[in-house]
This record gives sequence, C-alpha cells and structure tokens, in this order.
Amino acid sequence: MPQELRAVHWTGSGLALIDQTRLPHRTETVDVRDVDTLVDAIRRLVVRGAPAIGAAGGYGVALALLQGEREGWTDGEVLRAISRIRGARPTAVNLMVSVDRVAARLPHGLTAVLAEAAAIQREDVEANRSMGAYGADWLIERVAVDRPLRVLTHCNTGALATAGWGTALGVIRELHARGRLEIVYADETRPLLQGSRLTAWELTQEGIPHYVQADGAAAGTILRGAVDAAIVGADRIAANGDTANKVGTVGVALACSYARIPFLVAAPTTTVDLSTATGDDIHIELRDQTEVLEWGGLRTAPAGSPGHNPAFDVTPGRLVTGLVTERGVLEVSTGELPGQRLR
Repeated sequence: MPQELRAVHWTGSGLALIDQTRLPHRTETVDVRDVDTLVDAIRRLVVRGAPAIGAAGGYGVALALLQGEREGWTDGEVLRAISRIRGARPTAVNLMVSVDRVAARLPHGLTAVLAEAAAIQREDVEANRSMGAYGADWLIERVAVDRPLRVLTHCNTGALATAGWGTALGVIRELHARGRLEIVYADETRPLLQGSRLTAWELTQEGIPHYVQADGAAAGTILRGAVDAAIVGADRIAANGDTANKVGTVGVALACSYARIPFLVAAPTTTVDLSTATGDDIHIELRDQTEVLEWGGLRTAPAGSPGHNPAFDVTPGRLVTGLVTERGVLEVSTGELPGQRLR
C-alpha cells in the first residue's frame, strides 16, 4: 500500500473521498463541494472509519463556510449545516470531536479553519504510526511464541479508515515490516463486508499473507488455536474501557477470553470519550434493515421478516486485554482504565 494513500483529501476547494462502496472492484473518488453531499457520503459509508470521518468532518466545517459564502447563508445557517455534519453518524465520537475543534476556529476565518482541519489529519497519521510501534512491541513481548504471529482482525482499520496508515491494521503492518507476522485472518464483516472488500484489499496491496473468513468462523478459528491474538479498532471507548466497534466484535472478544489470548483495541486517544462513563451510554446506530434482508438488490429473507441491523456492538472493558493508543498500551482488563490514565 502506498504510504501516501489518503481516504480524505482537501483539493483546495472541496474534498476528494475514495468511494469505499466501490472497492475492491473500482477505485473511484467522490468530489464533495457542499454539505448535503458530505452528509450523504458519511451516511452511505463512502467515507467510513472513526478517524477518517473525523478528518472529513473537520474539513466539512470549511465546506459549510465556503457554501455559505456562495449561497449567502446567515451565520445561523452555517452553524446548522455544521451541526448536520456533526450528527451524520452518532456512534463515532471522532466526528463530533473534530467538528467541534475546527468550528472553534470559525471566528478566525477560512484559513484558520483549514489549518485546524489539516492539523487533525496530520496528528492522526502521527498517532497511527506510534500506535503501530507500541502495539507491535507489546505483542512481540507478551505472546511467547518462537515464530511469526498469527492475528485476527474484524472490520477495516487501515489507511482507508483513518487519515493514513491505520490503527489495528497499522499494528499489523508494523509486525509485517518487522518480519514478525505469519498470517492475518480477516473477518468478512457482515453485512457490508468491510473486511472482505476493504481490509483484504489493503492487505493485498501490501503483500501481507491473509485469509478472508466468515464472521461466524472467527470463534472457531480462535478456539482451535490458529490465532495468537486479535486486534480491532474502535468507534468510541468509554471511560471504563467499554468499547464500541463494528457489530461482531464482542464475539471475537469472548472467544479470545475463553482461549486466553490477547484481545487488543487500537485507537487514538480522540476515540476515548471520558464523558461517557460506560458502554451502556453509547448510542448504537441502527442502519437500514435492507442491508441484512437483501443481497445485491435481491431479497434473501421472507417478505414478512423484518431486519435488525445494529452497526456496532459494545465489548465490556473486562474483555479488552489492552488498549493501544499513541501514548502506549493500557492494560484495561487488569484495571488500567482510560478514565484514569487519559485525563
């Protein structure tokens, strides 16, 4: 994977977003020059992954400002447009944090707004690099095997999901670069297949050995001893270490706990929401039921069957062996909580 790959890119007058709904078969970008298009792109998962939508949201403040100038909006209309961007995906805290941080620069004008958005993007890449090193160091030290590691991951946490490099996939890339990675088991990630479409695409670009497996195979793969550790990303982490991530993650964590292998969460400190006490307080986004009732536009369930389609689940902190951040690894399951360390 070229290190310069960016899911979110400011063109000077708008955003160019890699359209992740088209991968792996087509690599296309979406040109975003107005708030409606950005909100739609975030909701449709053209851009996805908490850090990536945070970066897009930061630049979205600039989009709202520019659109307001073109269309003669009042200050109130600009702020309402920014609020729409902020609420486009309610579970991922990075979006809200980035929008708020950049919006605070509005009184200083467009140049200041763009500088703050660019800083968010730059800081995320730097954080991801640090996470990769810390996570690889921790795994090499703690997993006592005399061979390269076999790891499992769920959903997509690479350059496509971030401002660049990746969180959990960044750790995997670092292990591979050090010659300490044997194989990656990439869960397909139903119902939108972010694992088989996106993670496998990134791993293929890097030449990293991997298998794509059904989500339902993950627990069995872990329990039969084929995996040394699992590492995933996060969309929001509560102060007690409870972690919201792509639906299916909690099953991976339970299997790791039973098998007594590490379950790591890799996320920047901006994903830790200290105002959220526990996972019970995390809003779980329910997506369109057709995502689980249809495939390729064809109905796969009986006409009378409704669909339940939570986008995320919450893994209790007691199941999280370690939280990998740009500051190091917090061993959450042993009582080292984000709410105590990151204030």
